[in-house]
Parts: sequence; structure tokens; C-alpha cells
Amino acid sequence: MQLPVLPPVAPMLAKAVTAIPAQPDDEPAWSFEPKWDGFRALVFRDGDSVAIGSRGSKDLARYFPEIVAAARAELPDKVVLDGEIGVSALVGDMHRLDWDSLSQRIHPAESRITMLAETTPAMFIGFDALALGDRSVLDEPFEVRRRVLLDAVTPGRDRLFHVSRVTTDPELAREWFSAFEGAGLDGVVGKRLAGPYVQNKREMIKIKHKRTADCVVIGYRIHKSGTGLGSMLLGLHTDDGDLHMVGGSSAFSDAKRIELQQLLEPMRLDPDKPAMGEQTRWRSGKDGAWIPVRPELVAEFAYDQMENHRFRHTVKFMRWRPDREPESCGYDQLEVPLTYDLYDVLEGN
Repeated sequence: MQLPVLPPVAPMLAKAVTAIPAQPDDEPAWSFEPKWDGFRALVFRDGDSVAIGSRGSKDLARYFPEIVAAARAELPDKVVLDGEIGVSALVGDMHRLDWDSLSQRIHPAESRITMLAETTPAMFIGFDALALGDRSVLDEPFEVRRRVLLDAVTPGRDRLFHVSRVTTDPELAREWFSAFEGAGLDGVVGKRLAGPYVQNKREMIKIKHKRTADCVVIGYRIHKSGTGLGSMLLGLHTDDGDLHMVGGSSAFSDAKRIELQQLLEPMRLDPDKPAMGEQTRWRSGKDGAWIPVRPELVAEFAYDQMENHRFRHTVKFMRWRPDREPESCGYDQLEVPLTYDLYDVLEGN
């Protein structure tokens, strides 16, 4: 490759804040955009040569051959873009980002990669530009990089490369924060309009959804060290009364791990039965084995997003809820309406 910006590039990062900042009275200082929930990726194209760098500088090109082909067909000959790779799924009559389908794309078998590229094709949502032609724009303000991004990408529903919408209106950004969640988005990101692209630094800000839910503890895993609890597995009741696993909570201190194992060990459904195998995509250990317990304890957990009836990420233990009956812990706590189609979010540029 002969580009003004070459891989590997460590992408510019974001730090978490609690609220969308107000703009100065004289002129806007921030650009706001939806926070896309997929794989962070940088696309490098130099003619037929295409590389896709991950946040950790791993080349993702082999896993997304359709993105490689689209880069050759849809982008200028020489360009470097920063963005997110996602997979769209149809929910009812609306599209949303689907993390489950996206995560399945990382697979060692080439035949499966080829099949998934056809059945669950990915898209690239660009939100920054690093170079176009022989010109690097790393040191240019975001206002300039945004214009370069728009010059490089021509959006359309029949294309795989898209551009994130932006606004300088904090009130509109607050509306996006709530309205776009149903389309699979994860919050709002802010960039300084005058700021350059700074590699591997938290120069952006992010405001993510944070909520709590009361869940039933249905099992646990032993910590990888062999001592104490590694994670608690959580369940919620459906309208029919069935108890479904929805995710897990981990990252406990050494003392807390031992305390939790001592609490849950006497509650094992069958103390003499070996640990059960993995039942869902959620994993906290290499083997995925877990130990079921009597579904009697309820605790409150902090989470950010639900997808396909499960927590999108691991969740944080907040407090025990001895005042709640396990049967009262249902999905009705978590419903997020699907009010925006993913493509409507993309096409609002």
C-alpha cells in the first residue's frame, strides 16, 4: 500500500461522561452522532488492496469479504476511513443492528465465512476520515474530516458503505439518545469540531444507556483460578412463567468471590451432578460450564442494553433484593420500543 496513512492505526477513543454537554453561546464546539454498537474498524483502500484494522490492529478483512469487495466498488481509489462494522436484522418490519449475527462472523472456517457473508452481510458505518487520495487529514479539525468523509462515501440502501449522521444541536442529540435505541444503537458520541484525530487517546466523549433490573440468580461459574465464584448467571421470567437465562455478572473482588460461592454452594440443585455445559452465547470462562442453583435469590443489576432477549454486555451487581419474589422478575422491566428503522437513522444525513 502507498497511502498517506498506513496500517496499523490505533483509533481515537472516547471517555464516558454522564450527560450531553451544552454548546458555548458564541459558536458550537461539539459535533454529536449516534453511538453505533458493532466492531470498530478502520478501512484502508489503495486500489485493489484493502485492509480492515480492528481496534487491536487485527486485520478483519478475511472475516468480511463483502466489505472488502464493497470498498473496491464504492470507495475512492485511495482512502482511509474510521467507523463501525455492523449487521442489520429485520425485526418485524424494521431493521436494527444485530450483535448476535455480527459476532458469528468471526469464524475460523473459510466456508462458513463465505456463507455468512451471503446470508448476513455486514455494513460499514463511517464516522471519520483519516486520508483521501494523497492527503492525510489526521491533523485537520473534525469539520474538515467530516467533509472528506462525505466526499468519500455515497450512501444508499443498496450499498454497504454508509455515513453516520451528525448534529451540533444538543437537544436533538438528546432526542437521538432515546429514539434511536430501538434500532440497536448504544447512546451518543461527541467530538470536538476543532479537534484533530488523535490515535489511541480518549479525545471523544460517549454517553451510554444505563439502567437497572431485578434478576433471579439461576447459577454460577467457578473462577478460572479454581477458587471462588467467577460469575453469576441471571434469569428473567417470560409472560408464560418460563425462566430464561439472560446473561451474567462478574468482576468481583477476591473476598466477594469466596463469599458468593459460600452463599450459592448450598443452593445447588444437584450437588453430585457435574457442571452443565453452555446454554446460550453468553460466556465468562473458556469452557462455559456452569452450576445451576435453586432460583430463590433476587438482586439488582446495572445494564446498558438488551438484544434478542439477553443483556448485550455483562452486567454489574448492585444489591440484593430480599423484598422481591423471583416470580416477579420479568421481561416487562426491560422493554425498549423499536421506534426507528436502522436505515432511517443512516439516511438522516
